[in-house]
Amino acid sequence: MTAQPDAGDEPVVKTTQEVGETAAADGSPTGGLARKRRWIAAVAGGAVLLAGAGVVASTLIKSPSQAAADARPPERSVLTSPVEHRVLTSSVIVRGQVIAGQSVDVAPQVAGGEDGAAPVVTKLPVKQGDRLKAGQVLLEVSGRPVFALPGRIPVYRDLKPGAEGDDVKQLQEALRGLGHGTGGDTAGTFGAGTKAALTSFYAAIGYDPLPAVDDNGEGLEAAEGAVTAAERALEEAEDAEGEGAARAVQYARDDLAETRDDLAAAQAASGPRLPAGEVVYLQGFPARVDAVPGRVGAPVDGTMLTVSGGKLAVQAYLPEHQRGLVRKGQRVQIYSELTGIKAQAKVGSLADSLTAPDSGSGGGGRGEGETGGEVPAAPGQSGYLLRVDPDKPLDAQLAGQDVRLTIEAARTDGKALVVPITALTAGADGRTTVTVLQPGEEQRRVEVRTGTAGDGFVAVEPVGSARLDKGEQVITGVKRAAVGQ
Repeated sequence: MTAQPDAGDEPVVKTTQEVGETAAADGSPTGGLARKRRWIAAVAGGAVLLAGAGVVASTLIKSPSQAAADARPPERSVLTSPVEHRVLTSSVIVRGQVIAGQSVDVAPQVAGGEDGAAPVVTKLPVKQGDRLKAGQVLLEVSGRPVFALPGRIPVYRDLKPGAEGDDVKQLQEALRGLGHGTGGDTAGTFGAGTKAALTSFYAAIGYDPLPAVDDNGEGLEAAEGAVTAAERALEEAEDAEGEGAARAVQYARDDLAETRDDLAAAQAASGPRLPAGEVVYLQGFPARVDAVPGRVGAPVDGTMLTVSGGKLAVQAYLPEHQRGLVRKGQRVQIYSELTGIKAQAKVGSLADSLTAPDSGSGGGGRGEGETGGEVPAAPGQSGYLLRVDPDKPLDAQLAGQDVRLTIEAARTDGKALVVPITALTAGADGRTTVTVLQPGEEQRRVEVRTGTAGDGFVAVEPVGSARLDKGEQVITGVKRAAVGQ
């Protein structure tokens, strides 16, 4: 039974520590909790002491790599570059266009059909980008072929048996080149051998040649009939007797000779002809089809296709400030970014006069429907017309492409000492020097003479007894301090 306090007794108030001690004394759970709290406080205090000791130790103890880094000398405040020993080339880079030696607009002048209908395109066997060979049919107009042959003389007339001239000689050479011999014909004379060769060529491409005399052979038949009649008249005169027989024979012989001359003339004039509208002469093969504006079924009205031939070259317009750096014969590298094709070439020619914007440059000696290889300057473009000739024939797929030209304007004579241009210093006395950074941060000035410059470098030669060796470091600038230093 628990004793109750007296009403007059004052309440007893104990502190937490006293309660804990009391609990510990009597072994109650409250005493165990107090011990745990004291243990946790001790651990926390120890951790704080250890952390503080680690901070202190970190300021006193360094790793080997950190110690080595701290021992290095301070970073240089200047920028340097090594002196090199190599061949130095100075280059001029311009854009150019690959052009053909000849470009021809094919606008056939071919007669219409038998009923007088307007000529139309009946076949178009080629397409843009095709490569052409000599003798190939380009298109067919109203059933008649238009083909390409090698030659430089433009077409200006029909060629018929008996014709003479350089254009006949050109035709004979083209036919022989395709395997159709011209027999014993004199060069430049359209004779029996040329007739046979032209007939053979037309057969090879699948067509019949047009007759030289458009009378369905009636003139030749009439000449042959006249000869036959004259021969019979001579026979009758020779068989006749009496006064005047001898005279009749002589007349008959004269008539026969005349008819035979007429027959020879008719035979010479007969045979095939080459219409001007059925042939296109190109300077070189393989040629290329550049454009095909025509289409099958369309009336022949203007250009049906554009073809180009001859050796490919490259044309560019050199800016005025680069004119003095380029001369004929300098080496050039051609590069097409589109195809990746590279080719070696040389400067073929460079104009003496400046081409003004939009003016272009006209070519001379052009035939009808034919243009030279020169391409006018683009709108707003000006410069000195530069022609580049490749060492070897260019790939046909480059025709018409825009390419990069790297022209070797200057080159050192073998390997030379070269330094960056930024390493040069021009003094008030007119001397040019470079500054060599030696071991121990010492600097040594070297007077030099400069030579070829290119790609940011310049060839140098020490003056007098000065010395400059490959691998030495020359000062090129001052290094800026990093932000915050």
